[in-house]
Parts: sequence; structure tokens; C-alpha cells
Amino acid sequence: MIESPGLFLTILAFALVIGPLVFVHEMGHYLAGRWFGVKAEAFSIGFGREVFGLADKRGTRWKFGWLPLGGYVKFAGDMNPASQPDPEWYLLPAAERAQTFQAKPLWQRAIIVAAGPFVNFVIAFLILMGFALAYGDGRTPAVARDIVAGSAAANAGMLAGDRITALGGRDVATFDDVAKYIQLRANQTVHVDFDRNGRAMSVDAAVGSQTLRDRFGNDYKLGLLGIAPVKPVWVPVGVAEAPVVAVKRMGSILTMMVDSMGQIISGKRPISELGGPLRIAKVSGEQLALGLPDLIGLIALVSINLGFINILPVPMLDGGHLFFYAVEAIRRRPVRPEVQEWAFRGGLIAILALMLMVTFNDLGSFGLWNNLGKSLAGLIG
Repeated sequence: MIESPGLFLTILAFALVIGPLVFVHEMGHYLAGRWFGVKAEAFSIGFGREVFGLADKRGTRWKFGWLPLGGYVKFAGDMNPASQPDPEWYLLPAAERAQTFQAKPLWQRAIIVAAGPFVNFVIAFLILMGFALAYGDGRTPAVARDIVAGSAAANAGMLAGDRITALGGRDVATFDDVAKYIQLRANQTVHVDFDRNGRAMSVDAAVGSQTLRDRFGNDYKLGLLGIAPVKPVWVPVGVAEAPVVAVKRMGSILTMMVDSMGQIISGKRPISELGGPLRIAKVSGEQLALGLPDLIGLIALVSINLGFINILPVPMLDGGHLFFYAVEAIRRRPVRPEVQEWAFRGGLIAILALMLMVTFNDLGSFGLWNNLGKSLAGLIG
């Protein structure tokens, strides 16, 4: 029976996931700016027309916009999306101009911009470190207890007792490493390095696929190698080791993100797998229905996503600003304002196009297009 968390729980969960993450991201920019003496004119959660807000004694307007899909901090002197001042900036009194974003040295501006994604990574790190302390670390060895008859591993000649050492040239240490790599490569050929009784061997395995459905009716197509793991091994993690485990888990998540993006770009995975805010809201409601730990785990995952996406060198994103700062540091002079302006306009168009596409995908994942197709077919018939 398919369960549904309900609209109220979905909206609540989405607010609990996105709201705090947007807030801490923008707070990273804000605090770094304050540290270097930059005046913040506005701190907004959400875009568009202000719903409500208030001003503090420093002159910062703290507000909520009607479109809760992000946020921003507007620093004094940050006159346009490319962070270029207009002519009026040069007419400001010296003391007032010294508090503007553009008056700060390049390295300070770079830190202010990088602080947002950095805080997202810190939040994810703290959550994953807490999980390591609470639940330990899975270290089941990448050894085949059994080989499923007719599977990719069986067809490739693998036997029970084989220890997988690398997949596609990438070292693996645990069965979890194997599962994460294979799950993303359904119906693809993977080079498998393994150890058999102390002898190094390798084969090419044609990974199979399986479609799983969860209790909420979501279907997942996953790669299947066909090896059964040995008895699961979970190791308690102490305070000293927890940060190391958290960093490894963050690295694993980032690797999966890069792999997924690479496969979508190369056409190995359908572009329909890209999701946006609507799908995040749906998943948020489902994870909250499963329990608070699952929702907190999702927060860590989304936080890493936000941090990673924002450091990509795409104009309009933090990474786009950092890219131009890097060019400025190398050339020892800023990129021409008109070049930055056109680049950021292009970045805005690209982001809007991406948002349109993922919203289309999200609506499709809810069955909207199938239902419309059936309705039209019924009317025509």
C-alpha cells in the first residue's frame, strides 16, 4: 500500500530543510562581511516582494520574501549581480565607502563570498559527525559471501570469497563503497579488480539493473552486480575519530554527486533524474514521515548539495564570483565590468532554464504529464 505524508507534513518538512539551510548559508556571508567591516543593507530569506521584516540598529533590513526558494545578503557597494558598483559609489564619503563590499581587498571579498558554501559544508560535517558518534561506522569488507546465479558477477566469473579492491579504477575498501559505485551504473560495463586467495585478478562485468519501489510509491532503478556481502560490520566511533569518519562520508557523497552529474551530462542517465524544489519538498515530507533522524540525514545531504552547487564556476552563483576573483588575482586587475555583466546575464538565463527544466521534471515525477495525457486521450477517444 502506497503511503503519503500529506500536504501539511510535506510543507512543514520542506520549511525545516530549506529554511535553516538558506539562513545559515546567507549568515555565513553576513558574518564574514561584518568581520571585515562591510555594512549589510539587507538580509533576505526568499526573493521578491517583502512579506514582512525589520531593521536593526546597524541599518540592516532583515526580511522575508514571498518566494521562499533562496535568499541573499545585499552589502553596501554591491550594486548589481556582478558585484560592480555604479558611478554613485565613487561619490560616497570616504568613511562610508570604506564600509562597502567593493572597497575591500580581493582576498577579503573572496572569503565573504566563499563563507556561504563553507557554512553549508560545516553544517553537513557536524550532522555526519553526530551520526558517526550515535550509530558508529559501517565497515563491512568488500568480500563476496555468495554470488547470485546468472548475475553480472557470476557471468564475469567471480566466486564466493573474492575481495573487490577497485571498481572502474577507483579503490574500494568496504561493501558500502561497492554498493554506491554499482548503484549508479545500471546496464553499464564496469572493470572490476579483485583479490582471490592472494592473487590479483580483474574482469569486465556487465552490470545488471533492478527497480525498487519504496513505501511512498517512488521507483528507483539501481545497478546490480550480484554479490552477497559477508556479515555486516559496524564499529563504534569515538570523539577523536568522528571527524575523520564525517569527512570520509562527505567525500563519498560529493563523489556520488559528481558521478551522477557526469553520467547525466554524458547521457548515461536520463536528464529526468534532475530534481528541483518540488521534488525536494516531496522527499522532505517522506523523510520526516520516516522519522527525525531520516530528516536530519536529508538536511546533511541537501546542505552538501547547496554548498557544492554554489561553488561551481557558474556566473550568478558564489563560484562564479570566485572564478572572476581568481582571474583578477592572476591578471592583477579586474575583469572588465561589461564582460562580467554579460557573463552574469548568461548565468541568470542558464539558471532560469535549469529551474524550468527541473520543475518540469518534478511535475512529471508527480505523474502530472501522464495524467494529462490520459485525460486528453479520453477526450479525443
